[in-house]
Amino acid sequence: MEITVVHDPDLELFEARSSAGDRVGDVTYRRDGDVWDLVGTHVPPELGGRGIASAMLRDVLAQIRAVDGKVRPTCPFVVAYLDRHPDEATRV
Repeated sequence: MEITVVHDPDLELFEARSSAGDRVGDVTYRRDGDVWDLVGTHVPPELGGRGIASAMLRDVLAQIRAVDGKVRPTCPFVVAYLDRHPDEATRV
């Protein structure tokens, strides 16, 4: 499934949408300066197992890297992802 990730800084949210425009997941965070605390990754259960969370997180991490941000991975999914892909983010 192809997704687009949109950042909404007012809600401290990255939202993933399908090519049809349906919401398929989100990553919530808290930001303190250049540190992005990724606190939750959500994909509806009926869409689980399709790689949506990983694809969404790759895009989120790329957007954070683009602004020289650092990641505090509070969400267990993010912790596990970064353990497998340590080069995708600067952790604090």
